[in-house]
Amino acid sequence: MKRNYIIVALILVTFFVISFLTNILGALNPNVSASYSLTETMAGFLPFAFFIAYGVMSIPSGFLLEKWGEKRMMILAFMLAFLGALIFALYPGFNVFVVSLFTIGTGMAVLQVVINPLLRVAGGEEHYAFNSVLAQLIFGLASFISPQMYSYLVTNIDKGNVGKPFIGMMTGLVPQEMSWVSVYWVFALLSILMIAVIFFVRFPKVELQEDEKVGSKESYVELFKNKYVILYFLGIFTYVGTEQGISYWMSKFLNVYHGFDPDTVGADAVSYFWGLMTIGGVLGLILLKLVDSKQVLRWFTVLAIFSLIAGLFGGAKIALWAFPVSGFFLSVMYPVIVSLGLNSVSKHHGSFAGILMTGIAGGAIVQILIGGISDLTSLKTGMIFLFVTLGYILSISFWAKPIISNKTISIKEIFKS
Repeated sequence: MKRNYIIVALILVTFFVISFLTNILGALNPNVSASYSLTETMAGFLPFAFFIAYGVMSIPSGFLLEKWGEKRMMILAFMLAFLGALIFALYPGFNVFVVSLFTIGTGMAVLQVVINPLLRVAGGEEHYAFNSVLAQLIFGLASFISPQMYSYLVTNIDKGNVGKPFIGMMTGLVPQEMSWVSVYWVFALLSILMIAVIFFVRFPKVELQEDEKVGSKESYVELFKNKYVILYFLGIFTYVGTEQGISYWMSKFLNVYHGFDPDTVGADAVSYFWGLMTIGGVLGLILLKLVDSKQVLRWFTVLAIFSLIAGLFGGAKIALWAFPVSGFFLSVMYPVIVSLGLNSVSKHHGSFAGILMTGIAGGAIVQILIGGISDLTSLKTGMIFLFVTLGYILSISFWAKPIISNKTISIKEIFKS
């Protein structure tokens, strides 16, 4: 099939927007908590509201996709994101924020289900691996830019720099002492622009492959009888819980324990976390061609544990770098766990993929646990819970027994070629 460059470009932009909207919460956490006088448990409800949407919507989205098609589903997803962002921007109360985050999260969950099969068809199957890596790099770039955008808006609105681009208009739209709400006006604008673009783009016909179909109810029943399905579900659950646990709480931790300004230094730390995760993902791709994926997972997890120890117990300068560096070591975990999981069952890969995506709800549950422990003890003790989730990820590298292992090449083979 001829490659459709317009659709490929649209999908890459969609990856950017998903990341831009998703990975801002860590930078927002200190300001949101201050604006609404939140306990840590209540602060944990914010990522809970967002990521629980993945647990609720991942599998139903697969069924809807087969019925409605890609274009309608993408318009629906961005309409949800637009409504969620706009309602909160207009009525910035805490309860509205929780509903808004769930609505936006639902839209992002729908998009995740739609765009990967679409990328395979539009970009050509032979280019799918390359395009997937490119999409992840763009996803990481957006995660880096999003906190920087937040920092620009908040610092300039708070200083009254109304002459700067966009600042004058935003100053009139947001409540006093809540300049961070301006981020959601940007999200609403981005979402409505995406709806307009998608409306005028012609979509190719997508025939889902067997490993992309959601499968029958019987396939899910059969899969849940396999202990490895549950174990790998918990793998994704603990991974996303760890990723969000560090990125969401780090700015607040740096502020509480080391006095760093969350609008500048804290936002930069979150930005560098996602930037280093992107760089680590590129290195991980190379390593996976040279070393067995279980070994890569094992050593990257051990190094992530050491980085977290340094962040939680080191001095101010060490913590400022240790938290972002942990993102570098987390980078390989998601693709390795997914590939080990899918390579551990012989059939019903589409249904299994849906179960694994539901595990993204770990980003919701783990934050509630950290918040609850923090209220009972301290934020540092709450974040120590992340050693439990990292310990589980480390265990995968020992008990995983995939039917097919990742193909590696030796140094000799490289020089021969």
